[in-house]
Amino acid sequence: MTETLFLESSDVDGLATPAEFVDAVRDAYRQRGEGAPAEPRTKLGNADPPGFLTTYAAILPDTGAMGGYMYTAGFGAEDAWFTTPIFDSESGEPLALLDGASMNPFKTGATGAVAADELAREDASSAAIIGSGAQARGQLRALATVRDLETVWVYSPTKEHREEFAGEMDRRLDGSVAAVASATAAIEGADIVVTATNASEPVFDGDALEEGTHVTAMGQYNPEKRELDAATIERAKYVPDLRDRAFQDAGSFLHALDEGVVDEDHVHAELGDVVAGNAPGRESDEEITVFDSGGTGIETVAGAYLLYEKATEAGLGETIDFAPGSQALTGE
Repeated sequence: MTETLFLESSDVDGLATPAEFVDAVRDAYRQRGEGAPAEPRTKLGNADPPGFLTTYAAILPDTGAMGGYMYTAGFGAEDAWFTTPIFDSESGEPLALLDGASMNPFKTGATGAVAADELAREDASSAAIIGSGAQARGQLRALATVRDLETVWVYSPTKEHREEFAGEMDRRLDGSVAAVASATAAIEGADIVVTATNASEPVFDGDALEEGTHVTAMGQYNPEKRELDAATIERAKYVPDLRDRAFQDAGSFLHALDEGVVDEDHVHAELGDVVAGNAPGRESDEEITVFDSGGTGIETVAGAYLLYEKATEAGLGETIDFAPGSQALTGE
């Protein structure tokens, strides 16, 4: 038997800071750039009841961990359930099983922050956030660890939601956070634009982006999801989390391909290649950059292992026993 740590959401909620997630995720993408294995998501859909099952995984040799997400959404519960197993990358033994829902905005936000650190201008001090949910909160909190944000404008279609978000973040961050009445108003003059939505149509006009803007789009994990228009993709240096994912489920990029405004060579590099120094990030103050974040096992394993280490130090969670295959199959 092998003792494995089981961590509930209440065990890991608030256990690590946004900056700690950013550091862990940055190192994970560095490992990916140096050859660590990772694959895009697999997604199995179900018609009745409607729902889907998703998995993705990665191995992080330097971290010493591997694993990923398996989660469901929809079905009879009409909700989402996130499980995160992590294993020792040398022995293969299970280390922990996490209820992964509460870490989701933080590990995803950390990925956006790592990309912004590589692709946004060094002097970037203003941001636009399109969206006002948990993912938008995670993106902004992580972004504030890599750039000194003086001004943030937030837009979402529901006035109450954007104002609540702005008030909460204004109290939490050093800079000023204010709600605005349109996406156009939000992106005007913004050095960094973050889209954290479930939109199926573009949320702003790409022709309105100013030169030098960096865009992080994190709601494009389905060919039908399309936060960015073809103009944004065409104008930008385009960096996805995983190259293969860009051609599998990155909705905005796939639409731009279909419209003929870009070709396959428009993918500049994976984020890991930029972090590892294999490909340049931003090369001028004038270029527009886009990071397309659809979710990978890279940040998932990095975030989960960070929480596992901190929970172990704090004595949190409970142990459960896993029988190795040799024992379970023979009964010995």
